[in-house]
Amino acid sequence: MRKKEGNKVFGVIGTGRFGLAVAQELLQRGMYVIAIDQDQQRLKPLYETDAEVFVISDISRESLMETGIQEADTVIVGIGKDVENSILAALNCLELGVKQVICKVISDDHAKILRKIGAEVVFPEIEIGRRTAIRLCERLAEDILPLSEEFSIIQIRTPKDLEGKSVKEIRIRERYGISLIAVVRDGKANGSVGPDTVLHEEEILVLSGSNKDLDRFQRSIAD
Repeated sequence: MRKKEGNKVFGVIGTGRFGLAVAQELLQRGMYVIAIDQDQQRLKPLYETDAEVFVISDISRESLMETGIQEADTVIVGIGKDVENSILAALNCLELGVKQVICKVISDDHAKILRKIGAEVVFPEIEIGRRTAIRLCERLAEDILPLSEEFSIIQIRTPKDLEGKSVKEIRIRERYGISLIAVVRDGKANGSVGPDTVLHEEEILVLSGSNKDLDRFQRSIAD
């Protein structure tokens, strides 16, 4: 293995659009990735990367073991429509000792079975749809990450009214009960936000809090 010391090992089984996007993002962040698919064509975009790439004929435990997937800290199963292989891949990985297995699912029944065997599930299409709907309802948010039904992280461009003001001056936590957790400028995030941090229009503010408080803050600066 070419694993960098200290980095986690991620396995990606099924490199369709979802699995490939996960693998590429992990690689971009310097993670060690084992990518597996039954279709060689789907793996081609990863051939020139640092990923360990494997074409396997089936999702049996023996085939998966030959790839070293049992050494992964987390496995993401990107198999969607083939529910049987999705469940088999998750079950085999769990039985091989992988601590965290996350599966793309396409139905409630699919999710129910995977949860019963100990896997975590994600509904990519539903999550994207939900985020899009929430963002459309927000006043200023350019992006939103719902963490629960009541709590979110949002990104907004610094309003003109806050230009040149410090965090201490706007009293965002005291007045609205929300937190400024980072400021993004030129694509680079700065998480060292303190009372003396001065805000500028060209920056993106990353805020966390209850949906109710975030909405109240946006209303106050949009009115």
